[in-house]
Amino acid sequence: MVRSFIRLFLFTLILATPVLAKGQTVGVKTNLLYWGTGTPNMGAEWGFNEKSSLDFQVSYNPWNIDGSDDNNKKIAHWMVRPEYRYWFCEKFMGHYVGAHAFYAQYNIAGHKIPLLLESDADQFRYKGDMYGIGISYGYHLILNRYFSLEFTLGVGYARMSYDKFQCVRCGDKLSEDTRNYFGPTRAGISLVYVFNKK
Repeated sequence: MVRSFIRLFLFTLILATPVLAKGQTVGVKTNLLYWGTGTPNMGAEWGFNEKSSLDFQVSYNPWNIDGSDDNNKKIAHWMVRPEYRYWFCEKFMGHYVGAHAFYAQYNIAGHKIPLLLESDADQFRYKGDMYGIGISYGYHLILNRYFSLEFTLGVGYARMSYDKFQCVRCGDKLSEDTRNYFGPTRAGISLVYVFNKK
């Protein structure tokens, strides 16, 4: 799975090569907040006119927090998130609004996640997928010619489908269910390296 994540990011950079060759602005980034949760992530953003850009981010968390025989605590997942952005001044500078979509597969056990899962979620394991849409607001703070910080927050809708298991290694499947979620769908403080900044 780690190799797949690396391949996906390299594929994203390969897609950026023609844009870079034409002298267009491209940013490569990582969300520092996600790293704080133990979730490696990478992204790229392409500016395609004066006030518009397309952001694409991937994240992957493969870790078992507690892999003992009597526990299986984890928040393992992978996610892809494309977002269209409209910039109020010009791309990669100042304020923007965005519209994003996302898809994720997850395997969560032994955690209470308010609003997202059931109130007694820490007693079970949930394995399934999630997709959704949302809107976001952000600010791009230029640090120097190449490096920037990006702050973003988004809200929206997610549809989750999952199988519910006993929260033990190889626990029995208990049920299948779906849930609808409305609320925060993204948050970030990202370090950005910008190519061909004008």
